Amino acid sequence: MTMDARADAAGERRYRELEEYVHRRTAELTAANAELTAAIEANRRMTAALQRSEARLREITDAIPAHIAYFDHEWTYRYANRPYARWFGLEPDEIVGQRIEAVTPAEVIDAVGGYVRRALAGEHVTYEYTLRGAGGDPRHARITLVPDVVPDGTVLGCYVHAVDVTEQRHTQNALAQAQKMEAIGQLSGGLAHDFNNMLTVVMGNLAALREERPDDPAIEEYVGPAIQAAEGGARLVRRLLTFARQQPLEPRPVEVNELILGIARLLRRSLPETIALQTSSRNAELVALVDPHQLESALVNLALNARDAMPRGGELRIESSLERLEGAAASDLELPPGEYVQIAVSDNGTGMDGSTLTHVFEPFFTTKEFGRGSGLGMAMVYGFTRQSGGGVRIRSRQARGTTVALVLPRAVAIPAAKSPAHPSPPPSAGLAGRIVLLVEDDPEVRKVVRRQLAALGCNVLEAENGAEAADMIENIPAIALVLSDIVMPGGMDGRALARFTRRFRPGLPLVLMSGEVDKAADLAEEFAIPLLAKPFSRDELSDILRAVESRPAPERAP
Repeated sequence: MTMDARADAAGERRYRELEEYVHRRTAELTAANAELTAAIEANRRMTAALQRSEARLREITDAIPAHIAYFDHEWTYRYANRPYARWFGLEPDEIVGQRIEAVTPAEVIDAVGGYVRRALAGEHVTYEYTLRGAGGDPRHARITLVPDVVPDGTVLGCYVHAVDVTEQRHTQNALAQAQKMEAIGQLSGGLAHDFNNMLTVVMGNLAALREERPDDPAIEEYVGPAIQAAEGGARLVRRLLTFARQQPLEPRPVEVNELILGIARLLRRSLPETIALQTSSRNAELVALVDPHQLESALVNLALNARDAMPRGGELRIESSLERLEGAAASDLELPPGEYVQIAVSDNGTGMDGSTLTHVFEPFFTTKEFGRGSGLGMAMVYGFTRQSGGGVRIRSRQARGTTVALVLPRAVAIPAAKSPAHPSPPPSAGLAGRIVLLVEDDPEVRKVVRRQLAALGCNVLEAENGAEAADMIENIPAIALVLSDIVMPGGMDGRALARFTRRFRPGLPLVLMSGEVDKAADLAEEFAIPLLAKPFSRDELSDILRAVESRPAPERAP
């Protein structure tokens, strides 16, 4: 083969080798490009999935009822969910990248800075703080800081989990207040019994002294004021029992608008000219099931409180309306849902701060100077309204005024007056010579009542407990009437004695007396036994004894 032929063959071989290399490299590049394209597509899909996952995670963290955030070791926020941001009045993107000091009020930083430093040192920390909301109302939060620790022990930052506990705080405070009011009410009932026994002794002995020395002006000079003071003490106890919801009420359908107009005429004469009194009603006919005398007393108390809150004058409004309570509104007042009559007494006076509001219904709490108030007015209003099956709403702001709203059970209409089916029987001719069994454990009270019975011409037998009285009832047929206290020591109190008497001598007249009249309310219904509230006068005792003697004998109890 010639040299040229060999050169051509060698060139052909190199060409084929080069062509094969190019094809091979092209295939490799095509495969690499396909892999790269697939990787890019996979990365795009992963990025999109990650974005969807992050968006979903944010939706979840924004929706849960908790405040969630993350800040790094330089106190800079790197994440915040929407509830956390809105806690400070911001949006999440306005927080991310900001330092804690730029977001949190200075007074909060002063309170929580130590906790943040402890958490960044690796400690799991939980604490609470209070933040003022946009309207100035306090908001309470419970915070947990969880350190973000890497394997080598370095703390990169902290996760923040916060819960708004404002409503929980309100509920706890309301429960504590309710328990305190209940305890005060129970204490008031017990005190009333003992205090009324003391007043019975005081008033009875003063009345006896007056009768013994009718012509002595010096006696009258001292006895008269003393009896008036004792009667004032009895009224004070009744108001205390109204707060404790132990004073019997006489509820009936009352046309509220008419009652308010009557009170307004009375108040206009007692209010200074600098105070304008306005009345209004959203409904033409409003009938509440309530004791009218207690309602009048409550409204007068509220009006006088409003007057005292406006020393420089202002406007006093009494407004009535028909309100329907549902859901939380009914639950807050501890009332069943339904329609209620509301009477709101408003003023634009000095108002009250939060601390005063928490104590306003407590007996003997007053902001007035010494001697200007007993502190029982608002307690009486609260007790009367609750005992009537209603509730009290109160709203007050300093320098803006106060509104106290009584929410009362609604009655459909005022029934027409009915004449009694049978006229009341006339009283008996007298009590002279009758044997009355007096049952009372307090010897001083027993002495006073014995003297009153003797002055009425009665022959008195005495027993200091229920068991002794039961033995006398069983063995002395001449006993014509039993006058017994309700609260007595031992195994047989006035209740048990009344039941024994009705079983053993069903025709024997029986009167119960007590400093806590509510204690015998069920007995009065069960056996139709009249109740005599301590302290009482001789005339009141005479009236009730004559009335019970004129009654027909009750049927034997089963």
